[in-house]
Amino acid sequence: MKFRWKKILAALLPILVLLVAAAVFCFRPQHTRSDRLKDKCSTQYQIFHSSVDRDQDGIDDESDMLQGALEYINTRPKYKSQYYSGGYPNDGYGVCTDVAANACLAAGYDLMALVSADIAEDPKAYGIDEPDPNIDFRRVKNLRVYFKRHAVELTTDLTDCEAWQGGDIVIFTSHIGIVSDRRNAHGVPYVIHHSSPRQFRYEQDILEKRDDLVGHYRISE
Repeated sequence: MKFRWKKILAALLPILVLLVAAAVFCFRPQHTRSDRLKDKCSTQYQIFHSSVDRDQDGIDDESDMLQGALEYINTRPKYKSQYYSGGYPNDGYGVCTDVAANACLAAGYDLMALVSADIAEDPKAYGIDEPDPNIDFRRVKNLRVYFKRHAVELTTDLTDCEAWQGGDIVIFTSHIGIVSDRRNAHGVPYVIHHSSPRQFRYEQDILEKRDDLVGHYRISE
């Protein structure tokens, strides 16, 4: 009897190993390569480069935004909505707005300071009675107002594929992300984002799958 069980276990072991390997592959957070592998669909569109280099690092704003978003998600942040006294999370956790904030920071735009200053200048535009710099820049509704006021507003027409460039900012009703330089078979780009604890990939083909797209912006021209 013991010998039979050993034979059964020996036969099942390779199957169990394959199942575990498949689960790890399918449900791991996507660890996007910093050196982008261009497919035919991605390379047929002219790549936009901003004329502005805010942080004067020799890399234009648009490229900095994309690279900053990729570097942030490569830290594999875990999803948790929490208040931080310093504004920016520093414990490996974050939410969707932190993807945008870190992308902007990489280009030389400190959203915490910028949003706080804009709210102080025109609190009615944001509908805020009691500003809190530590959290205001981490709310989608506030970023929607800020980018509409200070960024370059672009089309939300997904059929205009070349208008969508890696490093752009995309805003949904209650979500925000950074446009990827990877595209699907239709030429529509992926989105670099962080939406929930159940999200297993940080770079996803979601633009055509959502019906709540409300904004598309570029940090500079």
